[in-house]
Amino acid sequence: MKQQLKIYFTSDTHGHIFPVNYAANRPEASGLLNMAAQIEKDGNTLVLDGGDSLQGTPLVQYYLEHRPDWPTHPVAAAFNAMGLDCFTLGNHDFNFGYEALEDFLSAMKGECLCANVEDLGGRLPLRPWTVRTLANGLRVGITGIVTDFVNIWEQPQNLEKLRITDAFEAARAAREALRPLCDVCVCIYHGGFEEDLTSGQLLSDSGENVACRIARELDFDLLLTGHQHMAVEGVELAGTYAVQPPANAGVCLLVEGSRENGKSAFTSRFLPAGETHSAQPYESLLGLEQTVQHWLDQPIGALEEPILPEQKLDAALHGSRVAAIFNQVQLDATGADVSCTSLGNEPVGLAASVTMRNVTAAYLFANTMVVMEVTEEVIRRCLERCASYFELENGQPKVSAAFLQPKVEHYNYDFFAGLDYTFDLTRPVGQRVVHLTRLDGSPLGPGPLRLCTSNYRATGTGGYEVLRDCPVLWRGSTEMPDMVARYIREHSPVGKLENARFRVIW
Repeated sequence: MKQQLKIYFTSDTHGHIFPVNYAANRPEASGLLNMAAQIEKDGNTLVLDGGDSLQGTPLVQYYLEHRPDWPTHPVAAAFNAMGLDCFTLGNHDFNFGYEALEDFLSAMKGECLCANVEDLGGRLPLRPWTVRTLANGLRVGITGIVTDFVNIWEQPQNLEKLRITDAFEAARAAREALRPLCDVCVCIYHGGFEEDLTSGQLLSDSGENVACRIARELDFDLLLTGHQHMAVEGVELAGTYAVQPPANAGVCLLVEGSRENGKSAFTSRFLPAGETHSAQPYESLLGLEQTVQHWLDQPIGALEEPILPEQKLDAALHGSRVAAIFNQVQLDATGADVSCTSLGNEPVGLAASVTMRNVTAAYLFANTMVVMEVTEEVIRRCLERCASYFELENGQPKVSAAFLQPKVEHYNYDFFAGLDYTFDLTRPVGQRVVHLTRLDGSPLGPGPLRLCTSNYRATGTGGYEVLRDCPVLWRGSTEMPDMVARYIREHSPVGKLENARFRVIW
């Protein structure tokens, strides 16, 4: 007898609850509330999520900073409206500490499955796996796993009551436990693919992403991935069917499967969030949304002149005034010798009258600052990574395909402050830094330097592996959007900043 199942899968929704683009201040067809209206659930349907739900929009940022003022957890309310059955945690869900995570999990009606998270505090409703029996009798075993790079990225104080263990080994143990108990075995993995899905080329051996290894070495029927924000509508990997939805709740994945004669088969397609939502919990959360919109539009300071949106290639070739402000914030806050920062994938600028909306649109990440001890050789290798952002076509620079495929990664090009440097694009990748001094023209010298970067970049992510083993001198706890807002308030009006000089020649 053929038994069928249907799975709605979201991941990396990053706080997108209302159908709103906060940066542009306009409606858009996205968000968990709209997604809930698309879900048609019956006894043979499961709704699952892959984590990274608590970070990413001003709404969740504001809520988490004012939790006592709002009795309803907005993320939990939206997921509950979707009829979420099971979910795992993403790396960003640990960003706000144990109590914030406890509040979220206690408000969720679905089961939190995270086989490689041990709760030392004893208060979190975590399970390593579960078995759900559908109306047609099909037994679906489900486990959840989060990338163990949480241990590298996260602030130590946020993990004092938690232990994150090896992701692959936890997946292996969960699969062994589920093997005799279920007909179809599903792994929700907040991690991505370490290989190019077309060519099979190894993209990274860091262990941050091990989806291909899980598919190859463990016999899960269905692997629901996330973290990378790649749109993977469906792919067969060594007998395992794998998917990954893009980020920010614009679409979810509708996976349809069947089981017959001991074999499982799946198809999948992207399902847009749509433009409609039910009255609840939209109306009950509307007060919070309106408060956030008001907060975003409050002026926090001024620039002497506006910064028009900076196109990605032009900024990388000629410099970014937005990046100069971010680097100045980091230099002023830490006293570091050198600073580096990245920008998001979309062109950004800043109006002359700066609001919190402008800041959160320009600095998209919940990053904090880290000061590391580095050498000239480390700086040089980081700059070579930046120089690899370019390739020449008919003698003219363009963005390298390596930063555009398999996903767009403009955010892995860093702008450095405190340095005078030159890239020569006519030279081979890895040999393009032809000039490097301090701003005053003096050599960097043989001694150590203090580099301020983000907690994301400090892990070596994005091709900056050389940073991974550098000593950490200091870690900040305040997120950069708040630091940027504070700097603009204190230095208003902010003029043109001369904290770096670089040239790109070709």
